[in-house]
This record gives sequence, structure tokens and C-alpha cells, in this order.
Amino acid sequence: MTEDASFADGDERPLRLIAHETADLGVISALVQDAILPASEMVWQPRQRRFALLLNRFRWEDPLNANGRRRRAERVQSVLHFDDVVKVRSQGLDPAQKDLVLSLLALDFTPGADGTGTLTLTLAGDGVIALDLEALNITLQDVSRPYRAPSGKVPRHAD
Repeated sequence: MTEDASFADGDERPLRLIAHETADLGVISALVQDAILPASEMVWQPRQRRFALLLNRFRWEDPLNANGRRRRAERVQSVLHFDDVVKVRSQGLDPAQKDLVLSLLALDFTPGADGTGTLTLTLAGDGVIALDLEALNITLQDVSRPYRAPSGKVPRHAD
């Protein structure tokens, strides 16, 4: 008999997730909620049709850490990249402010015709990045070992 995997099975192994459907996107959006990054860690590669971010994401997949029972809250560096990107637009961001620290709140996808659509990255402070996609093709991959969150706290949001 086989059993479904659980969060405990992941332990401290790095995540590598791929989303090709909107249902998959919900999982990745939840895992990158409250990720922080300097504005300088975003790159748009038009020839490769790729937009990528180097994030310091909170480890929401570790529920004991998230509740502060076992040890301090942890983050991990992750690369979030979007392939098949046709166009990138932003609002509420100043490209000259490379030292600006951003906080990613959510990923949302608005489907278009024949698998195309617009993926919206919502940032704290009213910033938005919109990616026009030929197809939904997203990868989230951890690239470091988990480390203690500098704040030592679990991110919280007002209801």
C-alpha cells in the first residue's frame, strides 16, 4: 500500500516544484507568501523569455517551525522563475531603487485565450509586477539550506 507524501516527508530537503496549471499555482503562491528580496534580485531575460527572482522565503511547509514550537522561524533562499514570458510590466516600483527590499504577498493568474494569460505578483506596499505568459510554466527551487529568520518571527497579517 502506498501513502501520500506529507510535509514531514520533506523535512529539510530542498523544494523543487513546477506549476503548469492554475491549481498548481496555488501551492507555489502559498509557499512564497511573505518572501523578501532586494529589487536587484529580479531579472528579465527577454531572449530566453524568462523572468526570475532570488527570494528569501519563509518555510511555510514546516508547520512546527511556523508555530514556533520546535525551533526558531526559518527562511531559505529560493529561485522562482517564470518561463514563456512575453512581456513584463510593473506598477508602484522604481527601477532606480535597486536597494529597495520587497515582500511578495501572492501570485495570481488570469487566463487568456489558448493557455495564455497574465500572472500578477502582488507586493506589499502596493507594488505589482504583471507577466504576460504564452503558457503557465513556473518553477520554485530552493538553492540554500534553511537558516534562522533574522527577525525570528513568523510573518503575520491583519485580518
